Amino acid sequence: MKVSIVIPAKDEALGLAILLPELVQLYPEAEIIVVNDGSSDTTKEVAEAAGANVISHPYAKGNGAAVKSGARAAKGDLIVFMDGDGQHSAADVGRLLAKVEEGYDLVVGARSGRSSQASVARWSANAIYNGFASWMVGRKIDDLTSGFRCVNRRKFLSFLYMLPNGFSYPTTSTMAFFRVGYSVGFVPIEVSRRLGKSHIKIAKDGVRFLLIIFKVGTLYSPLKVYFPAAVFTSGLGLVNYVLTVMSAGYRFTNGTTLLVLTGAIMFLIGLLSEQLTNLQFKDTSNAGDRRAG
Repeated sequence: MKVSIVIPAKDEALGLAILLPELVQLYPEAEIIVVNDGSSDTTKEVAEAAGANVISHPYAKGNGAAVKSGARAAKGDLIVFMDGDGQHSAADVGRLLAKVEEGYDLVVGARSGRSSQASVARWSANAIYNGFASWMVGRKIDDLTSGFRCVNRRKFLSFLYMLPNGFSYPTTSTMAFFRVGYSVGFVPIEVSRRLGKSHIKIAKDGVRFLLIIFKVGTLYSPLKVYFPAAVFTSGLGLVNYVLTVMSAGYRFTNGTTLLVLTGAIMFLIGLLSEQLTNLQFKDTSNAGDRRAG
């Protein structure tokens, strides 16, 4: 199968100068696409000099937007997404491709342990994401947020409208593939320290990282999140009622009523969200199957 390698890049001239020659040497038949996301350095010139197909955004739209531009332009049956900052090794592309040949629709390069590029805060956040997502899908997810991945292009395109323009596209695409029932695999990789300055700002992106947790729940099975919350809230109401009975006799207080009704409303919202999610992914799955055919 033909392979396209898509590299979203914003001011990544240093990393691309090392990565692109290695990719050309190791995978001469692969289509290499660099999406220049409004860079202010020589990213475009470095990519063109290496023989890559360059798509330039007139201004910075975000990592996810660059990924979508590259996916639309790719002509391969498989797309490998990787960073251009020197973290990902060109040699590992072959390992992802070999895993795909085993029958997987999406293969993620899973960063092992405390990678050299991750701060304690980011490593801890990723551990929480992986644990929560694993509970949601009932299968161990080694790395939910890795941007190094190989995917079936036609199936990936069916989810394109769902992907955000920011950095959380890996989370969205991974959970979407699980939700539809596509095969998702993981390959352990080592990452190097990035070249150049990171575009992720902890203070600015802290809320975004927190929202990823809610996105994981709503993408896969909203009821699996809402139901425990509803039971917990209604349970507090019942506990409040029992304590009231023990101290003041049989009285159904406003607090008890509020907690029980809130729990019931949360359950109904989760049930409705579950049905809407089923309809959304039903259409997406059918579209992906039509494209694959």
